Amino acid sequence: MTPLTWLYAPGDRPERVAKALVAGADVVVVDLEDAVAPDRKEYARAATAELLGEPQPVPVHVRVNAPGSPPAAADLAALAALPGVSGLRLPKVAAPRQVVRVARRTARAGTPLYALLETALAVEHAHAIATAHPALRGIALGETDLRADLGVRDDRGLDWSRSRVVVAARAAGLPPPPQSVHPDVRDLEGLAASCAHGRALGFLGRAALHPRQLPVIERAYLPTRRELEEAETVIEAAAAVPGAQVLPDGRFVDAAAVAAARRTLSLARRP
Repeated sequence: MTPLTWLYAPGDRPERVAKALVAGADVVVVDLEDAVAPDRKEYARAATAELLGEPQPVPVHVRVNAPGSPPAAADLAALAALPGVSGLRLPKVAAPRQVVRVARRTARAGTPLYALLETALAVEHAHAIATAHPALRGIALGETDLRADLGVRDDRGLDWSRSRVVVAARAAGLPPPPQSVHPDVRDLEGLAASCAHGRALGFLGRAALHPRQLPVIERAYLPTRRELEEAETVIEAAAAVPGAQVLPDGRFVDAAAVAAARRTLSLARRP
Protein backbone atom coordinates (compact mmCIF):
# COMPACT_ATOMS: atom_id res chain seq x y z
CA MET A 1 0.00 0.00 0.00
CA THR A 2 1.20 3.50 -0.83
CA PRO A 3 1.27 5.40 2.48
CA LEU A 4 -0.33 8.84 2.56
CA THR A 5 -0.28 9.59 6.29
CA TRP A 6 2.52 9.40 8.84
CA LEU A 7 1.37 10.18 12.40
CA TYR A 8 3.99 11.28 14.92
CA ALA A 9 3.79 10.33 18.60
CA PRO A 10 6.34 11.11 21.35
CA GLY A 11 8.33 8.10 22.47
CA ASP A 12 8.21 9.08 26.13
CA ARG A 13 4.38 8.98 26.09
CA PRO A 14 3.54 5.29 25.50
CA GLU A 15 -0.17 6.01 25.96
CA ARG A 16 -0.09 8.43 23.01
CA VAL A 17 1.77 5.89 20.91
CA ALA A 18 -0.90 3.30 21.72
CA LYS A 19 -3.62 5.73 20.59
CA ALA A 20 -1.69 6.58 17.43
CA LEU A 21 -1.54 2.90 16.48
CA VAL A 22 -5.33 2.78 16.18
CA ALA A 23 -5.90 6.32 14.85
CA GLY A 24 -6.05 5.30 11.19
CA ALA A 25 -2.63 6.47 9.99
CA ASP A 26 -0.84 4.48 7.31
CA VAL A 27 2.40 4.72 9.31
CA VAL A 28 3.01 5.68 12.93
CA VAL A 29 6.29 7.47 13.70
CA VAL A 30 7.52 7.17 17.26
CA ASP A 31 9.66 10.21 17.91
CA LEU A 32 12.74 9.93 20.13
CA GLU A 33 14.24 13.21 18.94
CA ASP A 34 12.62 16.66 19.04
CA ALA A 35 9.51 15.55 20.94
CA VAL A 36 11.54 14.16 23.86
CA ALA A 37 13.40 16.27 26.42
CA PRO A 38 17.07 15.36 27.02
CA ASP A 39 16.37 13.94 30.49
CA ARG A 40 13.64 11.69 29.04
CA LYS A 41 15.64 10.14 26.19
CA GLU A 42 16.59 6.99 28.05
CA TYR A 43 13.05 6.37 29.23
CA ALA A 44 11.65 7.02 25.74
CA ARG A 45 14.08 4.51 24.25
CA ALA A 46 13.23 1.84 26.81
CA ALA A 47 9.47 2.39 26.50
CA THR A 48 9.66 2.24 22.72
CA ALA A 49 11.78 -0.92 22.77
CA GLU A 50 9.26 -2.60 25.06
CA LEU A 51 6.32 -1.64 22.85
CA LEU A 52 7.97 -2.63 19.57
CA GLY A 53 9.28 -5.95 20.80
CA GLU A 54 6.44 -7.53 18.85
CA PRO A 55 4.77 -6.77 15.49
CA GLN A 56 2.24 -3.95 15.43
CA PRO A 57 -1.09 -3.54 13.58
CA VAL A 58 0.35 -0.83 11.31
CA PRO A 59 3.90 -0.10 10.13
CA VAL A 60 5.88 1.78 12.78
CA HIS A 61 8.90 3.95 12.07
CA VAL A 62 11.11 5.35 14.80
CA ARG A 63 12.68 8.76 14.45
CA VAL A 64 15.92 8.17 16.30
CA ASN A 65 18.22 10.92 17.48
CA ALA A 66 20.45 12.63 14.94
CA PRO A 67 23.33 10.50 13.64
CA GLY A 68 26.47 11.30 15.61
CA SER A 69 24.61 12.63 18.64
CA PRO A 70 25.22 10.93 22.04
CA PRO A 71 21.87 9.05 22.16
CA ALA A 72 21.93 7.92 18.52
CA ALA A 73 24.12 4.84 18.93
CA ALA A 74 22.01 3.61 21.84
CA ASP A 75 18.83 4.15 19.83
CA LEU A 76 20.13 2.06 16.94
CA ALA A 77 21.43 -0.71 19.18
CA ALA A 78 18.15 -0.99 21.08
CA LEU A 79 15.66 -0.64 18.25
CA ALA A 80 16.99 -1.54 14.79
CA ALA A 81 16.32 -5.27 14.99
CA LEU A 82 12.97 -5.23 16.81
CA PRO A 83 10.09 -6.99 15.03
CA GLY A 84 7.78 -4.01 15.53
CA VAL A 85 10.09 -1.56 13.77
CA SER A 86 9.37 -1.11 10.05
CA GLY A 87 11.78 1.75 9.46
CA LEU A 88 14.23 4.17 11.05
CA ARG A 89 13.93 7.89 10.31
CA LEU A 90 17.24 9.71 10.55
CA PRO A 91 16.90 13.41 11.42
CA LYS A 92 19.27 16.20 10.47
CA VAL A 93 21.09 14.25 7.77
CA ALA A 94 23.40 16.63 5.91
CA ALA A 95 25.84 14.30 4.14
CA PRO A 96 25.79 10.83 2.52
CA ARG A 97 28.37 9.46 4.94
CA GLN A 98 25.87 9.78 7.80
CA VAL A 99 23.48 7.43 6.01
CA VAL A 100 26.28 5.01 5.18
CA ARG A 101 27.42 4.83 8.81
CA VAL A 102 23.95 4.08 10.06
CA ALA A 103 23.39 1.53 7.28
CA ARG A 104 26.56 -0.30 8.31
CA ARG A 105 25.53 -0.35 11.95
CA THR A 106 22.08 -1.72 11.13
CA ALA A 107 23.05 -4.01 8.24
CA ARG A 108 22.36 -7.21 10.15
CA ALA A 109 18.85 -6.05 11.03
CA GLY A 110 18.17 -4.90 7.47
CA THR A 111 15.83 -2.15 8.67
CA PRO A 112 14.87 0.39 5.97
CA LEU A 113 16.23 3.90 6.52
CA TYR A 114 14.65 7.28 5.75
CA ALA A 115 16.62 10.53 5.78
CA LEU A 116 15.22 13.86 6.91
CA LEU A 117 16.86 16.89 5.30
CA GLU A 118 16.61 19.91 7.61
CA THR A 119 19.32 22.38 6.60
CA ALA A 120 20.49 24.27 3.54
CA LEU A 121 23.51 21.97 3.31
CA ALA A 122 21.28 18.92 3.34
CA VAL A 123 19.18 20.30 0.50
CA GLU A 124 22.34 20.99 -1.51
CA HIS A 125 23.34 17.34 -0.98
CA ALA A 126 19.85 15.94 -1.59
CA HIS A 127 20.66 13.63 -4.50
CA ALA A 128 23.92 12.41 -2.96
CA ILE A 129 22.05 11.57 0.23
CA ALA A 130 19.23 9.89 -1.70
CA THR A 131 21.72 7.59 -3.43
CA ALA A 132 24.03 7.05 -0.44
CA HIS A 133 23.09 3.42 0.29
CA PRO A 134 20.57 0.76 -0.85
CA ALA A 135 19.14 0.66 2.69
CA LEU A 136 17.83 4.19 2.22
CA ARG A 137 14.20 3.94 1.08
CA GLY A 138 13.12 7.57 1.18
CA ILE A 139 13.96 11.20 1.88
CA ALA A 140 11.86 14.08 3.19
CA LEU A 141 12.21 17.64 4.40
CA GLY A 142 12.16 18.77 8.00
CA GLU A 143 10.71 22.20 7.32
CA THR A 144 10.72 23.68 10.82
CA ASP A 145 14.49 23.45 11.12
CA LEU A 146 15.00 24.34 7.47
CA ARG A 147 12.87 27.47 7.81
CA ALA A 148 15.01 28.58 10.76
CA ASP A 149 18.25 27.78 8.95
CA LEU A 150 17.24 29.78 5.88
CA GLY A 151 15.61 32.63 7.76
CA VAL A 152 12.48 32.18 5.65
CA ARG A 153 9.39 34.09 6.80
CA ASP A 154 7.01 33.42 3.93
CA ASP A 155 6.10 29.80 3.27
CA ARG A 156 6.77 30.29 -0.44
CA GLY A 157 10.44 30.70 0.40
CA LEU A 158 10.65 26.93 0.91
CA ASP A 159 9.29 25.98 -2.52
CA TRP A 160 12.68 25.75 -4.21
CA SER A 161 13.94 23.40 -1.49
CA ARG A 162 10.76 21.37 -1.74
CA SER A 163 11.13 20.93 -5.47
CA ARG A 164 14.80 20.09 -5.07
CA VAL A 165 13.96 17.21 -2.73
CA VAL A 166 11.12 15.96 -4.95
CA VAL A 167 13.47 15.89 -7.95
CA ALA A 168 16.28 14.25 -5.95
CA ALA A 169 13.98 11.47 -4.78
CA ARG A 170 12.74 10.79 -8.29
CA ALA A 171 16.24 10.89 -9.75
CA ALA A 172 17.37 8.35 -7.16
CA GLY A 173 14.46 6.01 -7.90
CA LEU A 174 12.86 6.63 -4.50
CA PRO A 175 9.15 7.21 -3.84
CA PRO A 176 7.87 10.79 -3.92
CA PRO A 177 8.58 12.35 -0.51
CA PRO A 178 5.79 13.13 1.93
CA GLN A 179 5.25 16.71 3.04
CA SER A 180 6.53 17.94 6.37
CA VAL A 181 4.05 18.50 9.19
CA HIS A 182 1.57 21.37 9.28
CA PRO A 183 2.31 22.75 12.76
CA ASP A 184 -1.12 24.22 13.58
CA VAL A 185 -3.21 21.15 14.37
CA ARG A 186 -6.45 23.17 14.53
CA ASP A 187 -6.00 24.87 11.15
CA LEU A 188 -7.58 22.21 8.98
CA GLU A 189 -8.48 24.64 6.21
CA GLY A 190 -4.88 25.82 6.02
CA LEU A 191 -3.72 22.21 6.09
CA ALA A 192 -5.93 21.34 3.11
CA ALA A 193 -4.64 24.32 1.12
CA SER A 194 -1.05 23.45 1.99
CA CYS A 195 -1.58 19.83 0.95
CA ALA A 196 -3.00 20.95 -2.40
CA HIS A 197 0.11 23.06 -2.95
CA GLY A 198 2.38 20.19 -1.93
CA ARG A 199 0.60 17.80 -4.27
CA ALA A 200 1.12 20.28 -7.11
CA LEU A 201 4.85 20.29 -6.32
CA GLY A 202 5.08 16.49 -6.54
CA PHE A 203 4.83 15.39 -2.90
CA LEU A 204 2.77 12.34 -2.00
CA GLY A 205 1.14 12.27 1.43
CA ARG A 206 2.10 14.09 4.59
CA ALA A 207 3.31 13.72 8.15
CA ALA A 208 0.81 14.66 10.88
CA LEU A 209 0.97 15.75 14.50
CA HIS A 210 -2.64 14.95 15.45
CA PRO A 211 -5.20 12.35 14.32
CA ARG A 212 -7.63 15.09 13.25
CA GLN A 213 -5.22 15.96 10.43
CA LEU A 214 -5.29 12.48 8.90
CA PRO A 215 -8.57 12.60 6.91
CA VAL A 216 -7.69 16.05 5.55
CA ILE A 217 -4.36 14.79 4.25
CA GLU A 218 -5.87 11.65 2.77
CA ARG A 219 -8.62 13.57 0.96
CA ALA A 220 -6.09 16.03 -0.43
CA TYR A 221 -3.87 13.32 -1.88
CA LEU A 222 -6.39 10.80 -3.15
CA PRO A 223 -7.53 11.32 -6.76
CA THR A 224 -10.80 13.17 -7.26
CA ARG A 225 -13.68 11.63 -9.19
CA ARG A 226 -12.83 13.80 -12.17
CA GLU A 227 -9.19 12.74 -12.07
CA LEU A 228 -10.24 9.10 -11.99
CA GLU A 229 -12.58 9.55 -14.93
CA GLU A 230 -9.86 11.28 -16.94
CA ALA A 231 -7.36 8.54 -16.10
CA GLU A 232 -9.79 5.82 -17.14
CA THR A 233 -10.43 7.65 -20.43
CA VAL A 234 -6.70 7.76 -21.13
CA ILE A 235 -6.25 4.05 -20.40
CA GLU A 236 -9.22 3.08 -22.57
CA ALA A 237 -8.03 5.26 -25.45
CA ALA A 238 -4.51 3.84 -25.29
CA ALA A 239 -5.87 0.30 -25.31
CA ALA A 240 -8.05 1.02 -28.35
CA VAL A 241 -5.48 2.90 -30.43
CA PRO A 242 -1.77 2.07 -30.04
CA GLY A 243 0.64 5.00 -30.15
CA ALA A 244 0.18 8.70 -29.55
CA GLN A 245 -3.19 10.32 -30.18
CA VAL A 246 -5.32 13.35 -29.40
CA LEU A 247 -8.58 12.77 -27.52
CA PRO A 248 -11.81 14.54 -28.52
CA ASP A 249 -11.40 16.92 -25.57
CA GLY A 250 -7.96 17.97 -26.88
CA ARG A 251 -5.77 16.02 -24.47
CA PHE A 252 -2.65 14.47 -25.95
CA VAL A 253 -2.11 10.83 -25.02
CA ASP A 254 1.30 9.24 -25.18
CA ALA A 255 3.30 6.80 -23.05
CA ALA A 256 3.91 9.40 -20.35
CA ALA A 257 0.20 10.22 -20.12
CA VAL A 258 -0.64 6.53 -19.84
CA ALA A 259 1.93 6.04 -17.05
CA ALA A 260 0.48 8.99 -15.13
CA ALA A 261 -3.04 7.61 -15.55
CA ARG A 262 -1.98 4.24 -14.23
CA ARG A 263 -0.41 5.88 -11.17
CA THR A 264 -3.65 7.72 -10.52
CA LEU A 265 -5.74 4.56 -10.71
CA SER A 266 -3.28 2.63 -8.58
CA LEU A 267 -3.43 5.26 -5.85
CA ALA A 268 -7.22 5.13 -5.87
CA ARG A 269 -7.14 1.36 -5.31
CA ARG A 270 -5.37 1.59 -1.97
CA PRO A 271 -6.89 -0.91 0.54
